[in-house]
Amino acid sequence: MPKKILIINTGGTLSSVKSSKGLVPGMRSDDMLEELRMVSRNLELETEDFCSLDSANIGPKDWSGLAEMIARKSYDYQGIVVIHGTDTMAYTSSMLAFMLQNIAIPVVITGSQLSIANPVADALENCRCGIHMAASGYPGVFVAFNRKVILGCRASKVRTMSFDAFESINYPYVGEISSLGLRVYERNLIAKKGIFRPQTAYSDKVALLKLYPGINPDILDMFYEKGYKGIFIEGFGLGGMPFINNDFIGRVGEMVEKGMLVLVGSQCRYEGSNLMVYETGRLAIEKGVIQAYDMTAEAAITKLMWVLGQTDDIREMKEYFSVNIAGEVNIG
Repeated sequence: MPKKILIINTGGTLSSVKSSKGLVPGMRSDDMLEELRMVSRNLELETEDFCSLDSANIGPKDWSGLAEMIARKSYDYQGIVVIHGTDTMAYTSSMLAFMLQNIAIPVVITGSQLSIANPVADALENCRCGIHMAASGYPGVFVAFNRKVILGCRASKVRTMSFDAFESINYPYVGEISSLGLRVYERNLIAKKGIFRPQTAYSDKVALLKLYPGINPDILDMFYEKGYKGIFIEGFGLGGMPFINNDFIGRVGEMVEKGMLVLVGSQCRYEGSNLMVYETGRLAIEKGVIQAYDMTAEAAITKLMWVLGQTDDIREMKEYFSVNIAGEVNIG
């Protein structure tokens, strides 16, 4: 029997059509089915529409609903492909990695830089990679793009127009398509650690703050007063923050004392943070911040959302950040 693969459409460039307002998601999944069958020989494809949105309009509520849908469908298919806009694809794939940890089938998110209706688009090639990774039998959440397969919580969009728009950050590729076909590197996969139980609760009371020289620490008070429960701060270099003149670290410590979860990483895309190297980092650790290590910004902010949805106990929150849940971090 051929493997059954489900294609879930959420919109994005791949399914876009021209309109007087520019490109907008317009094709339904069944409109794309005939072309998708061209790259899925010997597989049985079925399609379903979750939504039809530019990915800039997809947020936490959609992630939760999509995860619940995938969880329900996962028992009826050997793999699932999610068609998604590229702009926020890495956020979606990261959150799905947390919400769907230990899922028993491959879940592959893909999209394109040009609509599938365009004859020179990358859409079919990306779908080919996504569909065959979904049929591979290797469980987990992945991103397929430009003949590469990336762990879902390690993907990041690094180019706006090129077909090689996504890279795997601080982690090797999970698979690649070459003249040898689709090769999956089993050593880079994340082993199941327990039974599959979707965990779709989240909190959207989180913020992401990129530091710049001269930043006023008062901005932290604004987040606290608005009821934010957690914040991911992208510090300088290895994670440094100012503590002379504008004592940003001192104000961070006040937020921690008030019960806010503060996660600190680096603005640098590669190699991650290490708060134990310089005085500025050690002062931050003393104030109670949590290290993001080598997480992507997308993984850090979605993990923060997800952790805050799992517990109200600050000790348990810190425990979640001390472990690698879905391959998102190398704690060292």
